[in-house]
This record gives sequence, structure tokens and C-alpha cells, in this order.
Amino acid sequence: MKTILATLMAATFAFAGTEIKGFYMEARTADVYVGPCFANSETELKGDLAVMGWKINSGSYDGVKLDGLSVVGVVKASGTIGNTFAATTFPVKSALIIDEKATPTQRLALKKFAQAMSKDMLMDVVRIDYRAVSIEVENNDVHKATAKLQAGELAAIQTRTLTECDNHCSHEDVWYPPMVAVDHAMPAYTLAHNYTGKDLGTTWSSPEKRSAFVATFHYNE
Repeated sequence: MKTILATLMAATFAFAGTEIKGFYMEARTADVYVGPCFANSETELKGDLAVMGWKINSGSYDGVKLDGLSVVGVVKASGTIGNTFAATTFPVKSALIIDEKATPTQRLALKKFAQAMSKDMLMDVVRIDYRAVSIEVENNDVHKATAKLQAGELAAIQTRTLTECDNHCSHEDVWYPPMVAVDHAMPAYTLAHNYTGKDLGTTWSSPEKRSAFVATFHYNE
């Protein structure tokens, strides 16, 4: 009896302490690493559209193991995301693209995980698709900010390190923080950022901007 009880207690504490770790990417239709003059020129004109994605390196959600799986969220907000001078960017419509390798149970857990991580931006989901999803960070080093997200034919992000050549006014800094909670984020130059789905009422391609982040994240249940 003591052995059975000890095993049950160990399992309970292991579940309670479950930690999910992995990589995160996002790109928007407005610069996030930018000077005030450039940022003000885009405010409420751009930046209402974005793609975000998580690659889970290890961990479980709702007791469901998600190692190696990915989930992508696509959002259409009512204004420039992150604009602190606007009353709100809600309502926000969203779509989810879930790793097709996931089992039905894992798919539900990935949906719940993305919604829990996204600060309510993925609560009004108008469509869920299942595609091959890959998120790769070069050499597993977010500091170089060289990464690629591919969600079937529906969404993509590709980034590289920001260089001195990307500074246009010498006052650049992170103007908008990442849309979600992360551990460590690096702003990145966006080589590709597109969405071709139909359910948000718009599609876009927004390359060649300083509009992305590459980050690590962790989540404790």
C-alpha cells in the first residue's frame, strides 16, 4: 500500500510541476524594432496582422505529452498590435494551424496551450487547419535570430539577424514587445512573412521589415 501511495504521490507532483519549453516566432505587418518617427508613421495604419508560432521541445499540457510538436496562430486585430496609445486592439479574429502529426488528443492540447499563451488573442478562432508545421532556429541559438516557420502552404516566416545596415535613423529600439510571454526574445529582420488562408477576410505578404521576434519560452502548469 505504501509503495502504491508513494507512486501516486510522485506522479501527482510530477504532473503539477510540468514545464513546457521551446522556441517561439512571430512577425507582424509593422516594424517592432524601429525609431519613433518610423513607428508613428505606421501606427493604426499597419501592424494589425500577424503570424505567431510555438515549437514545443519538451513538456505536456493538460497531461498530454507534446514533445516535438508545433502550433501556429494567425491574427487580424482591430488596430496596431501593441499600440499602448489605443484603447484596445480587440476584437481580434484568429486562425490556428496545428501540427498534422499530432493525435486528436494532442491537437486539442495544442489548441488550449496556444490560447493560454496568447493573452486572449487566439480566443475567437474562426478556423482550425492541420498541416505540416516546422519551426527551426538555426543552431538552436535565438541570439542570432535566424529562423524559419512553415505551416503548410498557409503561413510562413523567415528571419535573419539585424545588422547596422538595418538602422535607418540611429534611434532604433524595440518599440513593441513580443505579443506573448517569452523568456528571451531577439528582434529580427523579416525576409518572409505571409498568410494565404481565406477565413480572416484578408491575406498578406509583408517581407523586408524589422518586424519579427525569435524567442525561447517556458510554461508551467
